[in-house]
Amino acid sequence: MEQYLIDTNVVSDYLSASFPATGMALMDIAIDAVPNISIITQIELLCWNTDAHTTLSVKEFITDSNVLDISPDVITHCVAIRKGKKIKTPDAIIAATALANNYTLITINEKDFSNIKGLKFINPHKV
Repeated sequence: MEQYLIDTNVVSDYLSASFPATGMALMDIAIDAVPNISIITQIELLCWNTDAHTTLSVKEFITDSNVLDISPDVITHCVAIRKGKKIKTPDAIIAATALANNYTLITINEKDFSNIKGLKFINPHKV
């Protein structure tokens, strides 16, 4: 079964059910199998300035998730990505986390993740 890494920008659209039915179905599959997120995504989610209800939903989402730390393998992939493409370090860490764990990245941010060798990604708005 395919494993997924969920990018930060996907969480808000998922929590607000903003994806088309096919995108919501993909997210349900990824989340039912225990959602995987990078530690960067955890940090970014906790920095959101939202209302109390959304903050609680985000914290519950993180609690239910498998939060992946920055391992030596992630660092190796991140350095290679940053040397080969102009990309922000947090995005490079997220991509590297997906690569190091052989996960497909679920993201809306196709532009930054395109042309990263070996990275598989899918946009729930386009499935």
